[in-house]
Amino acid sequence: MFKGYQPDKFYDEMFDANSRVRPYCAPLMEKLGGLDEKEFLDRKATSELYFLRQGITFNVYHDNQGTERIFPFDPVPRVIPAAEWDHLEAGLTQRIMALNLFLHDIYHDQQILKDEVIPRFYIEQAKHYRPEFRGVDVPGDIYIHICGSDLIRGDDGTYYVLEDNGRCPSGASYLLENRNALKRSFPGIFDSLGVRPVDSYPRDLLNMLQHISPRRVGDPVCVLLTPGCHNSAYFEHCYLAREMGIQIVEGRDLTVVDKHVYMRTTRGLVKVDVIYRRIDDDFIDPVVFRKDSVLGVPGLMNAYRAGNVALANAVGTGVADDKVIYYFVPRIIEYYLGQEPILPNVPTYLASEEEDRKFILSHLPELVVKAANESGGYGMLMGPSATADEIEIFRERIIADPRNYIAQPVVALSRCPTWCDGGMEGRHIDLRPYIIYGEDVKIVPGGLTRVALTRGSLVVNSSQGGGSKDTWVLRH
Repeated sequence: MFKGYQPDKFYDEMFDANSRVRPYCAPLMEKLGGLDEKEFLDRKATSELYFLRQGITFNVYHDNQGTERIFPFDPVPRVIPAAEWDHLEAGLTQRIMALNLFLHDIYHDQQILKDEVIPRFYIEQAKHYRPEFRGVDVPGDIYIHICGSDLIRGDDGTYYVLEDNGRCPSGASYLLENRNALKRSFPGIFDSLGVRPVDSYPRDLLNMLQHISPRRVGDPVCVLLTPGCHNSAYFEHCYLAREMGIQIVEGRDLTVVDKHVYMRTTRGLVKVDVIYRRIDDDFIDPVVFRKDSVLGVPGLMNAYRAGNVALANAVGTGVADDKVIYYFVPRIIEYYLGQEPILPNVPTYLASEEEDRKFILSHLPELVVKAANESGGYGMLMGPSATADEIEIFRERIIADPRNYIAQPVVALSRCPTWCDGGMEGRHIDLRPYIIYGEDVKIVPGGLTRVALTRGSLVVNSSQGGGSKDTWVLRH
């Protein structure tokens, strides 16, 4: 199946530049090499049938072909050796600790702004900054409890942080189900190859929720708040609630009485201590935020301010997701921790800075331009593949609202062998590890490897035609 496979000029996760199998991938290659194409495809079909029977889907907005789709899965895993993972784990731990110190600071003393490490207007003009919550304390001073920081790998093998997702990061359910599917397709392969398990994630997530509960006596009541079945990640909401053994609720299932949150049940009202919310700030409480929201819980912010209910993640974390604030994360790490970043950012230009803006506008065909608060591959210009009209549209947008745009050079994402178009070909990938911050920091070994299934594409998002792979972190 790998005959004629070419790494080309990209960093390949399985083969080196001379087409030799990387030593830590050799045991996997030996297993795969023992399969003929028919057997491999039979096992691939087994994994696809598993996804179909489990109803593992995602929703695509703005798609007139229908919204719900089976999540594309490639059975050739991405392998990460132990030492490499140790490096990633240290860098991600450093990053989430610094971001939480930053969020506590900007919602309290704002010392980082007083010291002019970050210009004040970048915070005050951030779309998801919530000044009305300055001075509101949160349990353990932790704002980002669940984070999905996207990592990419350049052509020299260096890992970079592409962005941080600290509001409602999605995809953990696909990470877990990818492993389940591969275990069914290739039984026995994991133990023999020393792959670290990932099934602790729901338990770690529940432990974190219980840790931040304001209730100190008895078992806290935790719920998962979903926008409902039309949300793109609804499968995941149901999956995680079931795996944790907690109730999944919509806004209409909750009510606030005397600054306490209660869940409506057939046996009457039950007090809720912790809400794992999968709803953005804008929609969570129509009394404080969007008045037209029917997804949230009226009065929830009063209970939250009073300390009677904990939210994961905390209100106001979205400012750390802002792609302009991303530019400053290396400074944030140095300011709060006194350390150099273990994992570097991708070089980034700010359109609101005059010299950067001149550079961006004169090099649009060479750059990736991103809107500060878009996600899922939306609001983005891929300069090298854009039309002249698309480039001019973005030029006008940048000039009209420079605070809302950053630009980065095109990074030649690493590739991994992937079964596409009837053969094994290299496809570009990224990695979304999942970090849980409660009593301490827990990172599931691996994460969700997303893969651009279209030849040559660098866009890995499922909403843009991407799929995923299982991620194997080796024990030794």
